[in-house]
Amino acid sequence: MQARVKALETVLTEKGLIDPAAIDVIVETYETRIGPRNGAHVVAKAWSDPEFAEWLKRDATAAIASLGYTGRQGEHMRAVFNTPETHNLVVCTLCSCYPWAVLGLPPVWYKAPAYRSRAVIGPRSVLAEFGLELPEAKKIRVWDSTAELRYIVIPERPIGTEGMDEQALADLVSRDAMIGTAVVKSPEATR
Repeated sequence: MQARVKALETVLTEKGLIDPAAIDVIVETYETRIGPRNGAHVVAKAWSDPEFAEWLKRDATAAIASLGYTGRQGEHMRAVFNTPETHNLVVCTLCSCYPWAVLGLPPVWYKAPAYRSRAVIGPRSVLAEFGLELPEAKKIRVWDSTAELRYIVIPERPIGTEGMDEQALADLVSRDAMIGTAVVKSPEATR
């Protein structure tokens, strides 16, 4: 598939129909800015507004849509909340179902067969490969995303964020934390 995409891009570039640099900017925007920033806003609102967090638990699709984040592969959402006892991890074992509206483009590793199978079989070792070492006592719950239902992880709010506004909180949240392959670090730890 990658070879086919590259061949198509080459032909379109040679014909002057696309600018590869423009395509790179668009991909970068969706991978790191638009989508993940939407999800980070959802997380920050859940941390800041207990009523919104409860709504998100009951009906994530409606709660997320109320913020204007709907559309492509975000029609049926469920929010799963990390707690001191449980860490959530999202995978799509059959393909690469992923909530584009709140997380942007899926990372390449999310679609990889190795991640898709190993995350279910040995989630703790997969998380360790991402640099996330969780206490043995913490349960890891793996959620299998499907075409009918997609997930967003609401990470635990880090200590030291009391008094921060939603924008500052959102700036701490990464795409990987909303998939469950990372945690949100305190402001001191990110400096």
